Amino acid sequence: MRILVTAFEPFGGDAENASREAVLLLTERGVPGVELALGILPVTFSTAPQRLRALVDEHDPDAVLAVGEAGGRAVVTPERQGRNRIDARIPDELGDQPRVVAVDDGPALRPATLDVDALVAAIRGAGVPAEASDDAGGFVCNRIAVEVAGLPVPAAFVHVPAVRSVGIAGVGGETDAVAGVATALTFDDLATALGACVASAAAQVA
Repeated sequence: MRILVTAFEPFGGDAENASREAVLLLTERGVPGVELALGILPVTFSTAPQRLRALVDEHDPDAVLAVGEAGGRAVVTPERQGRNRIDARIPDELGDQPRVVAVDDGPALRPATLDVDALVAAIRGAGVPAEASDDAGGFVCNRIAVEVAGLPVPAAFVHVPAVRSVGIAGVGGETDAVAGVATALTFDDLATALGACVASAAAQVA
């Protein structure tokens, strides 16, 4: 059983991205019975989807779990869907800032193809607070949520709070209207949550 887990590189001048730190810690720990493949995506509208597809082609996973950070959230939030809408309040790492545009001419909503309620239950079962989300925002995370919905294997997108080793995130609020929401969660908690997601995904596709 091979599961591809992706995260985003730091952006906007921040030295860390909670998704990357959590996924790196997850791969150090491992998940019993699962071969983890790791990919780090750029925070760019034009190249992140291409990189994701290339990773799927390279690793031929049984499922995909894409992870990003949300500065306005205090708990882990698996996304029920991506929205066919991009509205970037800040530029991406290449300076692109599309406002109120569609990703493509397809449906307005792109549901995750893993059972999101099962992911939430697994995270809570591991002792980490979680809620399902219906809106992945308007930035690159949402663009990847749309992309994972169209992959040839079961997949979902998960937002984690924008945890930092020191201080608070300077970016991350592009997902929600309010940035810098306090969270009690740590990188260790996020890795535990993602490990539970991976185990749930493995059970779903077994």
